Amino acid sequence: MLCFFLLVFFLSSAKCSDVLSRHRRSWIIDSFTIEEGHPGPFPYVLGKINIEREYQVYFDLFGEGVDEEPKGVLSIHKESGTVYVHRPVDYEEKTVLKLKFEARKTDSSIDTKVGVEISIRDINDNPPRFRRDLYEISIAEENAQGSHVLTVVAYDRDQRGTPNSMFHYEIKSVTPNLPDTEFFIDEFGGTISFKGCLDHEVAEMFTVLVEAKDHGEAVSLSSSTTVVIHVKDGNNHLPTISGQTGSGKVKEDEVGTSPLRVHVTDKDTPNSLAWRVKYTIQGEDGEHFTIETDADTNDGILKVVKPLDYEERAQRELSISVENEMPYFSCKVKERTSSGLWKVDTSTGDDPHSVQVLIEVEDTNDPPVFSVTVKEAMLEENAPIGTWVEKVIASDPDSSHASDFVYKVGNDPAGWVTLDPHTGDITTLKAPDRESPYVVNGIYTILLHAVDDGNPPLTGTATLNIHVTDQNDNVPQLTVDNVDVCVSDGPTTTNITAFDLDGNPFGGPFLFQLLGDVKGKWKLSPSYGYTAGLVKEPGVYSGPHTVKLRISDIQGEFGIYNISVTVCDCSVTANCQSHRDTATKAAFGAIGIAFASLFLLLFLMLMAVVITCKKEFTTLQSADSSGQTLLSSNIEKAGTDCKLPDCFLAMSPYKRHHDLSDWQSQHDGMQHRQVLTKVMDENFSHKNFGDYRRENMSYLFCDWNQDVSTGNFLYKGNSSYESDTTVRALLHQRVSSLQEREEDLLGDQPHLYADEGDSDNLSELEDITIPDNNSFQKVLKDLGPKFNRLASICKPPHIQN
Repeated sequence: MLCFFLLVFFLSSAKCSDVLSRHRRSWIIDSFTIEEGHPGPFPYVLGKINIEREYQVYFDLFGEGVDEEPKGVLSIHKESGTVYVHRPVDYEEKTVLKLKFEARKTDSSIDTKVGVEISIRDINDNPPRFRRDLYEISIAEENAQGSHVLTVVAYDRDQRGTPNSMFHYEIKSVTPNLPDTEFFIDEFGGTISFKGCLDHEVAEMFTVLVEAKDHGEAVSLSSSTTVVIHVKDGNNHLPTISGQTGSGKVKEDEVGTSPLRVHVTDKDTPNSLAWRVKYTIQGEDGEHFTIETDADTNDGILKVVKPLDYEERAQRELSISVENEMPYFSCKVKERTSSGLWKVDTSTGDDPHSVQVLIEVEDTNDPPVFSVTVKEAMLEENAPIGTWVEKVIASDPDSSHASDFVYKVGNDPAGWVTLDPHTGDITTLKAPDRESPYVVNGIYTILLHAVDDGNPPLTGTATLNIHVTDQNDNVPQLTVDNVDVCVSDGPTTTNITAFDLDGNPFGGPFLFQLLGDVKGKWKLSPSYGYTAGLVKEPGVYSGPHTVKLRISDIQGEFGIYNISVTVCDCSVTANCQSHRDTATKAAFGAIGIAFASLFLLLFLMLMAVVITCKKEFTTLQSADSSGQTLLSSNIEKAGTDCKLPDCFLAMSPYKRHHDLSDWQSQHDGMQHRQVLTKVMDENFSHKNFGDYRRENMSYLFCDWNQDVSTGNFLYKGNSSYESDTTVRALLHQRVSSLQEREEDLLGDQPHLYADEGDSDNLSELEDITIPDNNSFQKVLKDLGPKFNRLASICKPPHIQN
């Protein structure tokens, strides 16, 4: 076969063209074909290229098989043009090798170029291959013969359309090989089917080996695959009832009990749909029973769902049938033919298996039964005590038990009736009242019981609805007994509404009538109905008024009432009620403002006290007291009134003009001991003190027989100095003024400043110890400069023991 397509083109220069135009050239190339998978030896000669030239040419070969993939397959002898094959080729890899031949002159210029295609001849070196090495499928047992099971697919890589790539399917083996089941396959389509019947109980799985074989001339190649077919269990075995257990007895009036359990057998796979069963009860018209399937054992459990009555029927005969949840299917081979499908017998559905069971009803004590469970009766309101109302009748259905019973009242909310325990007659125990809260829509309901003497006693219940007929035993009443009306130049009206507890025809509409002297003051418009209009004449003044009103029902029963009427100015608000509401709101607003103002005032006062206390608080400076000595007097106590003695305080001319009230306001709130100390410091430590002569000074005369707190120590003695009475009177007046101020402040709560009295917090101060009276002068010398000045002024002539 010639597989060359000569594509001759000239790529030479103008000089070459002149040569070619003058010389006739010819190429002689054999038909080249490489056989796939040549066994060698290599290299071998594929062919030779001949060219007629008067001069020497050299050959070159390029393209697939030389310098392109697959490389190294071909080569050419440069001078002779012989083509060599160096290794085998694969048809499935390359079917044609595309190459270029070049002829060159001795001067290396290109003489001619030719494109060549070398074909590769296919051989049967590929067997058919299946797409999968293993096929697995599940099919139902009830599948009919000839139905499609599975299709396998294979392919061959050899040249398409040749015997090398053509193949067929065949089944090589089937495991297990059963007489009633035969698998076959479509020779060219690969579809697998079966003949006969499938039986899960005989074979749960088939393994089929399928082969694909090609039609190669020299050699035939093949491959195989495995097909696994799982047979799902179908319902080809009917369940049968194998027995029953249980007493088969049921007590009357019992529900939920199980008197019987039915057992079945089934050859299908346990717990499969083909094995599970369902039960049906026939002959049970009262729907007293139901039957359920035990999921674990497949047993049928008979249960009582509706009470049975022994007196009605002592025995119940039931028919229980059983069938599978999955429809029944059967297949049997009748004849095996040489061609085509076999003859089989198939059936779908069959009569379910059933059994007859007998259930006995056991008698028990039944409660009495009323002939009428809901009874109606009529009773007139206010009927006298002992009035007969109704009679109830009950009976006991028991035949084998005691049937004596008594009647009792179960629920009588208002206690109106009594019940004869033996006859069932009902009579009144109280006068009935239709307006009682226990009467709903004119009906009074009581419950009645009939109790037998069984063990335990059983009770029957009936309901008695007593329809109470109404009487006119209630007078009309007002909904409200106070109304409002506005002041105006013309008549103004307010509404008055009445109601009656009695029903029709003993209630409204009502007749309203004014009583007393109402001419020119009040009138009614309208005066008939459920609501009357009270009209105020223009002459009625503002304020509270009382109007007497008579209200009569249809039958003439009446009630007389005093109505409080408030007349007010409605110029601002629409009515008095709105006015009162507004006034109330205003009052609440005023109260709120008053409380807010009070709270604000208290807050401001509290802030003032806090600020004042902060101003008056004097901290004891350690720097000022480092040179002083304090003597503990052990006299001042919390809550003790401390009064100044009748002392005469000498004051410098600088201090005499000082207002005592100003001084007191500066020292208000301090303890007297601190105040006195400060006064002395200000008077006797003044910077100008040294400028005054002693004879121009008044002295402080103290009655040392009294307890006087001078700030830090207790002094006792007599003064031998007598000063003029003018200075004495002046000083006495000022001291008295100070004491009066102190009495005014006795109501104030004491304040603790600088931890007074807490000696533990004054660790920097030391107590002054006076061993005896003779050393008093020595102690005074150690009190510091300020107290030394005070001592030099106040010191008595001599100290008495």
